[in-house]
Amino acid sequence: MENQVLTPHVYWAQRHRELYLRVELSDVQNPGISITENVLHFKAQGHGAKGDNVYEFHLEFLDLVKPEPVYKLTQRQVNITVQKKVSQWWERLTKQEKRPLFLAPDFDRWLDESDAEMELRAKEEERLNKLRIESQGSPETLTSLKKGYLFMYNLVQFLGFSWIFVNMTVRFFILGKESFYDTFHTLADMMYFCQMLSVVETVNAAIGVIKSPVTPSLIQLCGRNFILFIIFGTMEEMQNKAVVFFVFYSWSAIEIFRYPFYMLSCIDMDWKVLTWLRYTVWIPLYPLGCLAEAVSVIQSIPVFNETGRFSFTLPYPVKIKVRFSFFLQIYLIILFLGLYVNFRHLYKQRRRRYGQKKKKIH
Repeated sequence: MENQVLTPHVYWAQRHRELYLRVELSDVQNPGISITENVLHFKAQGHGAKGDNVYEFHLEFLDLVKPEPVYKLTQRQVNITVQKKVSQWWERLTKQEKRPLFLAPDFDRWLDESDAEMELRAKEEERLNKLRIESQGSPETLTSLKKGYLFMYNLVQFLGFSWIFVNMTVRFFILGKESFYDTFHTLADMMYFCQMLSVVETVNAAIGVIKSPVTPSLIQLCGRNFILFIIFGTMEEMQNKAVVFFVFYSWSAIEIFRYPFYMLSCIDMDWKVLTWLRYTVWIPLYPLGCLAEAVSVIQSIPVFNETGRFSFTLPYPVKIKVRFSFFLQIYLIILFLGLYVNFRHLYKQRRRRYGQKKKKIH
């Protein structure tokens, strides 16, 4: 006796772009599922409400669909997905107004139109975010690029200050005190380059490329560039003084330890000797460098008074001549305030790195 042909229970739901059909049949293998002339044809041997039989049904859709249904078999049902040709909300599934008896809403997947629109927007935002991430690169790629950029910056600065430091050291051993007086003419170009490049360091801190406060970096940048470009760069009388040697030497002596420390940090390396030097050599060198800067400012005051450079007269009716040396005296105060701010910042860094020393118990 041939198996009776029956209609299975079918449950449906929709989204703006898709239709979902769930056919209540278990133990189905190789079902016949196709779409021709906008009609879905289903036929399969399986176990349904009427036992083990051949079950089939036909559904003519309300609007046009793509003729490539996708189905997935589970132990208890057949799930069919059909793509709409036009993304829109349907008032019903079938072309005929009266719902077939075997067809019912799938309340497990059912959404009303407004909820479906919210889901669609969420999926669209997720898709756009994915595209944005792909276009910008993955977080791992961005991190690698940032580390590579910081490594190269610190490497260039290390090479520049190392060249200055080695050059000054060699010249001192060969020429002795005579090397003090032509330091500027010998090394100024490289020092100009390194100090102009150090602007990048402050910008990195300001935009969050590096986790470092902006204020200490900005104080050092402005202070050094004021000494280099204004005190030394604009006054030939200052370029032949011995103080230039001590300023340049203290700056480079600090940086030849700081930049390689940051360079190795970019590749997650920690050389304990270098780390200790980076957090220690500033203790004597930083105050000495500030002292040398202060001496250069004090020595420049009579030179600026004599030449009148950067001095100006206030307009009528005041007509008071304001000498640039007045601002230099103010700068001396700012210089030592900056020393306090940066010294405090560096001390906090060292304390975080090595911890507070235990107090002696008397």
